[in-house]
Amino acid sequence: MDVITTVSELRKRLSYEKSVALVPTMGNLHAGHIQLIKEVKPRTACLVTSIFVNRLQFGPSEDFNRYPRTLESDCQYLLDAGCDVVFAPNEQEIYPTVQEYTVDPSELQHILEGAFRPGHFRGVATVVLKLFNMVQPQIAIFGKKDYQQYLVLKDMVAQLALPIEIVSAETVRANDGLALSSRNGYLTASEREEAIQLYQQLSTIKNAILSGNRDYAHLEKMATVFLNSRGWQTDYIAIRAQDHLREATAKDTRLVVLGASKLGKTRLIDNLEIELS
Repeated sequence: MDVITTVSELRKRLSYEKSVALVPTMGNLHAGHIQLIKEVKPRTACLVTSIFVNRLQFGPSEDFNRYPRTLESDCQYLLDAGCDVVFAPNEQEIYPTVQEYTVDPSELQHILEGAFRPGHFRGVATVVLKLFNMVQPQIAIFGKKDYQQYLVLKDMVAQLALPIEIVSAETVRANDGLALSSRNGYLTASEREEAIQLYQQLSTIKNAILSGNRDYAHLEKMATVFLNSRGWQTDYIAIRAQDHLREATAKDTRLVVLGASKLGKTRLIDNLEIELS
């Protein structure tokens, strides 16, 4: 496995590969990231994992400075998983000058996560497009835990006619259902026990809908009230159509319920897809 830190070295290394797949990450890897690698590796001659904590997608009061940087252990995980190339540039390599050209996604960037994290998806789309240009993959894979991000990037590739296949991967969960996330490491022991409540509330909503309940506003409100009564600070619980996260109607059969809530100092997100017959 090659660990590369510059774009010029990366392009030289990839110049003779027949096909390339990219797994973009911010490091501090866990089993969810490794699952992405395992899913896409059989489809490519060379698998590249990027590790870069992207300042542009963090708000001024968010956790950019304390976000874990664990390159040494990340590389060991990637070696064991069969990764071929790790691209781990520093900030100067990605942004050698002030980034004045940015990618402005569709209106999808302004709802749900975007409403609570203004500019977040602009920062995500900009760095991912730069990584696409640096790596020039034929395939890129993203986890569905960041459901809205996956849709934003899928739209970007389609609208900019990029020759890249975007693959989605199911959320990887702990035994109790908690979605794996690098930020789970911020949770105290007692918060970790409580953290499963977000997943459980989304599951309750999913089961209610599958049982015929179509009062979406009431389901959203009840889950929000329940979490907040236990000390959470909930940004949203939302039932949406999978198609661009439109407001769901009784006629929609492909739904997703999404949630974002803060437990202590840690903001957790999760979602569950719902398929109605």
